[in-house]
Amino acid sequence: MTDPTPTTPDRPSPPPSPGPERADQPSAGPDRPPGSGGQVPEPGGQPPGPVAGGPLAEPGGQAPGPAGDDAAGPVVEGLEGDPTAWPPDEALDAVDLDDRGWTRRNLEAILLVADEPVAAAVLAEIVGSRLSEVEELLVDLAGEYARDGRGFVLRAIAGGWRLYTHPGARSVVEAFLRAGQQSRLTRAALETLAVIAYRQPVTRFQVAAVRGVSVDGVFRTLASRGLIHEVGTDPGPGQAILYGTTPAFLEQLGLNDLDQLPPIKDYLPEGVDLLDLQDQP
Repeated sequence: MTDPTPTTPDRPSPPPSPGPERADQPSAGPDRPPGSGGQVPEPGGQPPGPVAGGPLAEPGGQAPGPAGDDAAGPVVEGLEGDPTAWPPDEALDAVDLDDRGWTRRNLEAILLVADEPVAAAVLAEIVGSRLSEVEELLVDLAGEYARDGRGFVLRAIAGGWRLYTHPGARSVVEAFLRAGQQSRLTRAALETLAVIAYRQPVTRFQVAAVRGVSVDGVFRTLASRGLIHEVGTDPGPGQAILYGTTPAFLEQLGLNDLDQLPPIKDYLPEGVDLLDLQDQP
């Protein structure tokens, strides 16, 4: 016996109505990707409007689009093939961007390597754009990251902008860092630690001058493992932070004090004078 009660198919809920646009913020158009604007949602609240962006296309496949949408953009040539070599630099360089897209990409690249908040005015000067445009893009990026639920967030703090890990990923980030503490130090970390040990107290700039490369990431690694710490500030211009080794460093090497470190001249490359290193800024 059939149920006489008629049934109706479930209908999808209508999309939320877009909120009012700011008077000083242009609507989406050819030069402004849809979903790039908006405000960061309040903690615990619902994200405003549909999720911006979408998943990357699988190598060799088409970029997914909305159901029933035949206008999905084609996969950029070169972003398919062997996933171990994907995506190649040539394909990344072939992506066509407008002026706003170039500025947005360059801002993200800078924020990824910044180890402290960067003022919007500094970012504008570096990327060669108007301050108002950079500030608008930063707000757009912060809102996009929050709506997409990325593993990182963009925050305005201490007079600048900086990327941070998502608060909800704290436990897995801590687990990763704890696991890393059990692995061996890289060659770069050992070289940096040696410079600090023999020249302390020393600034990051001084260590970078000796090694000839940026040492910001290595410093964070050594500090997280408790091998170096801040010991003061340089009296010169800029008041740079001075670093030195910790008691844990001596413990790891089985030393009572730094005087027991072996003479560095025995380990310098041929033709390198210790005085030359000591005279570097």
